[in-house]
Amino acid sequence: MRPQPAPLLLLALPALLASCANPRPAGRTEAEVLLKEARILTDKGRHLLALEKLGQIRSKHPYSYYATHAELLQADILFAQENYAEAAAAYIVFRDLHPKHDRTAYVLWMTGESYHNQLPGTFDRDLSPGVEAMKYYRELLAAFPRDERAGRARERIAFIEGQLALKERYIADFYFKTKDYGSARLRYLDILERFADEGLLSHAMDRVLAALHGLGRKDECLERFRSFRSRAAGEALEGLERRAAQCRAL
Repeated sequence: MRPQPAPLLLLALPALLASCANPRPAGRTEAEVLLKEARILTDKGRHLLALEKLGQIRSKHPYSYYATHAELLQADILFAQENYAEAAAAYIVFRDLHPKHDRTAYVLWMTGESYHNQLPGTFDRDLSPGVEAMKYYRELLAAFPRDERAGRARERIAFIEGQLALKERYIADFYFKTKDYGSARLRYLDILERFADEGLLSHAMDRVLAALHGLGRKDECLERFRSFRSRAAGEALEGLERRAAQCRAL
Protein backbone atom coordinates (compact mmCIF):
# COMPACT_ATOMS: atom_id res chain seq x y z
CA MET A 1 0.00 0.00 0.00
CA ARG A 2 1.09 3.55 -0.74
CA PRO A 3 1.96 5.64 2.28
CA GLN A 4 -0.73 8.22 3.07
CA PRO A 5 0.27 11.92 3.23
CA ALA A 6 0.76 13.11 6.73
CA PRO A 7 -2.15 15.29 7.96
CA LEU A 8 0.19 18.13 8.77
CA LEU A 9 1.53 18.11 5.20
CA LEU A 10 -1.98 18.31 3.77
CA LEU A 11 -2.70 21.28 5.97
CA ALA A 12 0.50 22.96 4.82
CA LEU A 13 -0.14 22.49 1.06
CA PRO A 14 -2.29 25.64 0.57
CA ALA A 15 0.34 27.75 2.26
CA LEU A 16 3.09 26.17 0.15
CA LEU A 17 1.13 26.76 -3.05
CA ALA A 18 0.43 30.36 -2.09
CA SER A 19 4.10 30.95 -1.44
CA CYS A 20 4.94 29.65 -4.94
CA ALA A 21 2.42 31.95 -6.65
CA ASN A 22 3.50 35.31 -7.99
CA PRO A 23 2.95 38.06 -5.44
CA ARG A 24 0.42 40.73 -6.39
CA PRO A 25 1.81 44.11 -7.39
CA ALA A 26 1.67 46.89 -4.85
CA GLY A 27 -1.07 49.50 -5.03
CA ARG A 28 -2.90 51.98 -2.86
CA THR A 29 -6.29 50.54 -3.80
CA GLU A 30 -7.62 47.21 -5.03
CA ALA A 31 -8.56 48.85 -8.35
CA GLU A 32 -4.97 49.96 -8.88
CA VAL A 33 -3.69 46.46 -8.10
CA LEU A 34 -6.17 44.91 -10.55
CA LEU A 35 -5.13 47.33 -13.29
CA LYS A 36 -1.45 46.55 -12.74
CA GLU A 37 -2.21 42.84 -12.87
CA ALA A 38 -4.15 43.33 -16.11
CA ARG A 39 -1.22 45.19 -17.66
CA ILE A 40 1.24 42.48 -16.64
CA LEU A 41 -1.02 39.81 -18.12
CA THR A 42 -1.45 41.85 -21.30
CA ASP A 43 2.31 42.14 -21.73
CA LYS A 44 2.50 38.36 -21.45
CA GLY A 45 -0.23 37.90 -24.06
CA ARG A 46 -2.67 36.44 -21.51
CA HIS A 47 -5.54 38.56 -22.75
CA LEU A 48 -8.47 36.57 -21.34
CA LEU A 49 -7.11 36.73 -17.82
CA ALA A 50 -6.37 40.43 -18.29
CA LEU A 51 -9.96 41.04 -19.38
CA GLU A 52 -11.16 39.26 -16.25
CA LYS A 53 -9.16 41.68 -14.09
CA LEU A 54 -10.58 44.65 -16.00
CA GLY A 55 -14.08 43.23 -15.56
CA GLN A 56 -13.54 43.19 -11.81
CA ILE A 57 -12.61 46.88 -11.92
CA ARG A 58 -15.78 47.71 -13.86
CA SER A 59 -18.06 45.68 -11.62
CA LYS A 60 -16.53 46.39 -8.22
CA HIS A 61 -14.88 49.79 -8.67
CA PRO A 62 -16.87 51.55 -11.46
CA TYR A 63 -16.17 55.06 -10.12
CA SER A 64 -12.49 54.50 -9.42
CA TYR A 65 -9.82 56.67 -11.07
CA TYR A 66 -8.49 53.43 -12.58
CA ALA A 67 -11.79 52.53 -14.24
CA THR A 68 -11.00 54.96 -17.08
CA HIS A 69 -7.60 53.36 -17.61
CA ALA A 70 -9.28 49.97 -17.62
CA GLU A 71 -11.62 51.08 -20.43
CA LEU A 72 -8.70 52.09 -22.63
CA LEU A 73 -6.71 48.95 -21.85
CA GLN A 74 -9.72 46.84 -22.78
CA ALA A 75 -9.82 48.52 -26.21
CA ASP A 76 -6.08 47.87 -26.60
CA ILE A 77 -6.57 44.20 -25.75
CA LEU A 78 -9.34 43.85 -28.34
CA PHE A 79 -6.97 45.39 -30.89
CA ALA A 80 -4.16 43.02 -29.87
CA GLN A 81 -6.59 40.10 -30.31
CA GLU A 82 -7.28 41.39 -33.85
CA ASN A 83 -10.93 41.99 -33.00
CA TYR A 84 -10.71 45.21 -34.96
CA ALA A 85 -14.42 45.96 -35.29
CA GLU A 86 -14.91 45.61 -31.54
CA ALA A 87 -11.73 47.58 -30.86
CA ALA A 88 -12.93 50.46 -33.04
CA ALA A 89 -16.24 50.53 -31.17
CA ALA A 90 -14.44 50.49 -27.82
CA TYR A 91 -12.14 53.38 -28.77
CA ILE A 92 -15.09 55.40 -30.06
CA VAL A 93 -17.02 54.85 -26.82
CA PHE A 94 -13.95 55.84 -24.80
CA ARG A 95 -13.63 59.05 -26.82
CA ASP A 96 -17.29 59.86 -26.36
CA LEU A 97 -17.08 59.34 -22.61
CA HIS A 98 -13.75 61.15 -22.17
CA PRO A 99 -13.53 63.83 -24.90
CA LYS A 100 -10.78 65.78 -23.09
CA HIS A 101 -8.62 62.84 -22.05
CA ASP A 102 -4.88 63.42 -22.33
CA ARG A 103 -4.55 60.37 -24.61
CA THR A 104 -7.07 61.57 -27.18
CA ALA A 105 -4.45 61.65 -29.94
CA TYR A 106 -3.61 58.00 -29.25
CA VAL A 107 -7.29 57.06 -29.21
CA LEU A 108 -7.88 58.76 -32.59
CA TRP A 109 -4.88 56.97 -34.08
CA MET A 110 -5.95 53.59 -32.74
CA THR A 111 -9.51 54.10 -33.97
CA GLY A 112 -8.14 54.78 -37.43
CA GLU A 113 -5.87 51.75 -37.20
CA SER A 114 -8.76 49.55 -36.11
CA TYR A 115 -10.65 50.48 -39.28
CA HIS A 116 -7.52 50.40 -41.46
CA ASN A 117 -6.84 46.81 -40.41
CA GLN A 118 -10.31 45.82 -41.64
CA LEU A 119 -9.45 46.78 -45.22
CA PRO A 120 -9.58 43.89 -47.71
CA GLY A 121 -6.50 42.73 -49.57
CA THR A 122 -7.75 44.01 -52.93
CA PHE A 123 -9.34 47.31 -53.98
CA ASP A 124 -12.30 45.67 -55.74
CA ARG A 125 -13.96 44.72 -52.44
CA ASP A 126 -15.70 46.76 -49.72
CA LEU A 127 -13.50 49.74 -48.84
CA SER A 128 -15.89 51.39 -46.38
CA PRO A 129 -13.54 50.66 -43.43
CA GLY A 130 -10.96 52.79 -45.22
CA VAL A 131 -13.37 55.71 -45.45
CA GLU A 132 -13.94 55.46 -41.69
CA ALA A 133 -10.20 55.18 -41.03
CA MET A 134 -9.50 58.38 -42.98
CA LYS A 135 -12.06 60.23 -40.89
CA TYR A 136 -10.12 59.55 -37.70
CA TYR A 137 -6.68 60.07 -39.27
CA ARG A 138 -7.83 63.46 -40.51
CA GLU A 139 -9.27 64.34 -37.12
CA LEU A 140 -5.92 63.45 -35.58
CA LEU A 141 -4.08 65.69 -38.07
CA ALA A 142 -6.50 68.57 -37.50
CA ALA A 143 -6.39 68.43 -33.70
CA PHE A 144 -2.79 67.27 -33.20
CA PRO A 145 -0.75 68.27 -36.29
CA ARG A 146 2.56 67.78 -34.45
CA ASP A 147 1.74 64.37 -33.05
CA GLU A 148 4.42 61.73 -33.60
CA ARG A 149 1.94 59.67 -35.62
CA ALA A 150 0.99 62.51 -38.01
CA GLY A 151 3.35 61.37 -40.76
CA ARG A 152 2.05 57.83 -40.68
CA ALA A 153 -1.53 59.13 -40.68
CA ARG A 154 -0.84 61.04 -43.92
CA GLU A 155 0.67 57.91 -45.46
CA ARG A 156 -2.40 55.89 -44.48
CA ILE A 157 -4.72 58.51 -46.01
CA ALA A 158 -2.74 58.58 -49.26
CA PHE A 159 -2.85 54.78 -49.49
CA ILE A 160 -6.59 54.58 -48.85
CA GLU A 161 -7.33 57.36 -51.33
CA GLY A 162 -5.31 55.44 -53.91
CA GLN A 163 -7.34 52.30 -53.25
CA LEU A 164 -10.60 54.23 -53.54
CA ALA A 165 -9.45 55.76 -56.82
CA LEU A 166 -8.55 52.35 -58.22
CA LYS A 167 -11.95 51.00 -57.26
CA GLU A 168 -13.82 53.91 -58.82
CA ARG A 169 -11.85 53.48 -62.05
CA TYR A 170 -12.51 49.73 -61.97
CA ILE A 171 -16.27 50.28 -61.66
CA ALA A 172 -16.40 53.03 -64.28
CA ASP A 173 -14.35 50.94 -66.71
CA PHE A 174 -16.67 48.00 -66.15
CA TYR A 175 -19.69 50.09 -67.15
CA PHE A 176 -17.81 51.44 -70.16
CA LYS A 177 -16.71 47.98 -71.35
CA THR A 178 -20.26 46.68 -71.07
CA LYS A 179 -21.44 49.73 -73.09
CA ASP A 180 -23.50 51.14 -70.23
CA TYR A 181 -22.29 54.58 -71.27
CA GLY A 182 -24.76 56.53 -69.14
CA SER A 183 -23.53 54.93 -65.89
CA ALA A 184 -19.92 55.13 -67.05
CA ARG A 185 -20.24 58.85 -67.78
CA LEU A 186 -21.55 59.54 -64.27
CA ARG A 187 -18.78 57.49 -62.66
CA TYR A 188 -16.03 59.24 -64.61
CA LEU A 189 -17.47 62.67 -63.79
CA ASP A 190 -17.48 61.69 -60.11
CA ILE A 191 -13.80 60.73 -60.40
CA LEU A 192 -13.02 64.16 -61.85
CA GLU A 193 -14.60 65.82 -58.80
CA ARG A 194 -13.12 63.59 -56.09
CA PHE A 195 -9.55 62.75 -57.05
CA ALA A 196 -6.36 64.58 -58.00
CA ASP A 197 -4.13 61.94 -59.64
CA GLU A 198 -3.22 63.28 -63.09
CA GLY A 199 -3.15 59.89 -64.79
CA LEU A 200 -6.57 58.99 -63.41
CA LEU A 201 -8.02 62.37 -64.39
CA SER A 202 -6.71 62.09 -67.95
CA HIS A 203 -8.27 58.65 -68.23
CA ALA A 204 -11.59 59.90 -66.84
CA MET A 205 -11.77 62.91 -69.20
CA ASP A 206 -11.04 60.71 -72.20
CA ARG A 207 -13.70 58.21 -71.19
CA VAL A 208 -16.30 60.91 -70.53
CA LEU A 209 -16.00 62.06 -74.14
CA ALA A 210 -15.96 58.45 -75.39
CA ALA A 211 -19.11 57.66 -73.39
CA LEU A 212 -20.88 60.74 -74.75
CA HIS A 213 -19.89 59.70 -78.25
CA GLY A 214 -21.34 56.25 -77.54
CA LEU A 215 -24.55 57.92 -76.35
CA GLY A 216 -24.68 60.07 -79.49
CA ARG A 217 -24.68 63.29 -77.44
CA LYS A 218 -22.66 65.50 -79.74
CA ASP A 219 -23.35 68.88 -78.12
CA GLU A 220 -22.52 67.76 -74.59
CA CYS A 221 -19.40 65.97 -75.83
CA LEU A 222 -18.06 69.17 -77.42
CA GLU A 223 -19.03 71.23 -74.38
CA ARG A 224 -17.16 68.83 -72.09
CA PHE A 225 -14.17 68.95 -74.42
CA ARG A 226 -14.00 72.73 -74.13
CA SER A 227 -14.10 72.49 -70.32
CA PHE A 228 -11.43 69.76 -70.28
CA ARG A 229 -8.91 71.50 -72.56
CA SER A 230 -7.47 73.67 -69.78
CA ARG A 231 -6.94 70.59 -67.57
CA ALA A 232 -4.98 68.51 -70.09
CA ALA A 233 -1.65 68.81 -71.88
CA GLY A 234 0.60 66.81 -74.19
CA GLU A 235 -0.63 63.35 -75.16
CA ALA A 236 -3.68 63.67 -72.94
CA LEU A 237 -4.82 66.79 -74.80
CA GLU A 238 -4.16 65.15 -78.15
CA GLY A 239 -6.34 62.22 -77.09
CA LEU A 240 -9.17 64.58 -76.10
CA GLU A 241 -8.94 66.34 -79.45
CA ARG A 242 -9.32 63.01 -81.23
CA ARG A 243 -12.39 62.21 -79.12
CA ALA A 244 -13.85 65.64 -79.93
CA ALA A 245 -13.29 65.04 -83.63
CA GLN A 246 -15.27 61.80 -83.35
CA CYS A 247 -18.11 63.69 -81.69
CA ARG A 248 -18.14 66.35 -84.40
CA ALA A 249 -18.64 63.58 -86.94
CA LEU A 250 -21.87 62.45 -85.28
